Amino acid sequence: MEFWQRITHWTHRHHFVVDVIVAVLVILGVESIYLLSMVTSPDPGDPMYTSRIWGAILSLPMLATLAWRRTRPRIAMWSLAVLCLASLGIEYDLAGGILAVPFIIYAAAAYGRRWDGRFALILGLLGGVLLPAKILAQNVNDFSRGEIFGVAMAAVTLWLVVLFCWTLGALTRARRIRIQALEDRARRLEIENQQERALAAADERAHIAREMHDIVAHSLSVIITQADGGRYAAVADPEMGRKVLETIAQTGRASLAEMRRLLGVLRQEEDTEYRPQPGLEDIPHLVTDMRASGLAVALQEEGAPRSTLPAGAGLTAYRLVQEALTNCLKHAGPAASVNATLRWSAKGLHLTIKDDGRGAAADPPSAGGGNGLRGMAERVALYDGKVTAGPAPGGGFTVEALIPYSEA
Repeated sequence: MEFWQRITHWTHRHHFVVDVIVAVLVILGVESIYLLSMVTSPDPGDPMYTSRIWGAILSLPMLATLAWRRTRPRIAMWSLAVLCLASLGIEYDLAGGILAVPFIIYAAAAYGRRWDGRFALILGLLGGVLLPAKILAQNVNDFSRGEIFGVAMAAVTLWLVVLFCWTLGALTRARRIRIQALEDRARRLEIENQQERALAAADERAHIAREMHDIVAHSLSVIITQADGGRYAAVADPEMGRKVLETIAQTGRASLAEMRRLLGVLRQEEDTEYRPQPGLEDIPHLVTDMRASGLAVALQEEGAPRSTLPAGAGLTAYRLVQEALTNCLKHAGPAASVNATLRWSAKGLHLTIKDDGRGAAADPPSAGGGNGLRGMAERVALYDGKVTAGPAPGGGFTVEALIPYSEA
């Protein structure tokens, strides 16, 4: 079975070689028939003997056009048409050469351009008229009425053969075009799938980058703030220094656990344990952790949700509050207080985080600064929301966001 598959694959890749072999075999077969017919008429003076000799010679170029029937169907068609037209003025037996006509008509309709097939049909039908007309013109005085009727039936038969070959070629062409269209569509779908996978991978990388930024920025801000305060607190109150170190250790362990979870998703190991992503219900725990870090935070929730936000929107709200509180811890100053409000309205969830400290403008900008705010805006924009952030009129800094309901 594999052997025949290799043969089929080879023939599909080498059309011209296959057609040359077929043309050579047909020529050998036709010439053998001419040779056998000449053996039956050994008299060189016999007119039939001479006719068959010239027929064998003149049929060679006509049959040779079969070698280009698929690779150069237009050249093969017009070459054979010229040879057939020239043969109308010759009285020799060219039946062997005429054998190539139906194959060339089929090939022109199947493998040539659309107009090549139409010209092949017209030329074939014209030949179906001219050949019987030549026979009648040569023997009009010798044929009986029955023989004339036989010639007319031969013309009809030639027309039917031409129509059959052309129709078969047209169907082959239509099938080939349909298969090519399906293959092109399959290739386009594969390219689209590859592009979608690439976009999904890029989106996932961006998502992971935002996650890592939120985790690392939050934990390091808490650790740095606690470490700076702990240096002075430990001098006056050793117990306070111990609590500061416990807070630093707890924050570091929590961040390490989140990083391991995130990297575990990247590894995609089968035995990786997946912990649910934080959401709206985890915001009170976040506020508690920030209070333990020394930030005075008041959390308020107003109204009731009209419908449930998607898990991704809940994660976005959590990360936004986390980023805003982390910025307050970094920039608002040690005596600042923060009000975090979660208000449900007919549009969706309104988030407001406002501090009364000195604000981010009091700190010199650092390299890469602003990525957190930019990341918040990108997160919220994924859910058709918007974020505004800036200094408050009476002092401090305010972050406001709207995450609408994702209803169809």
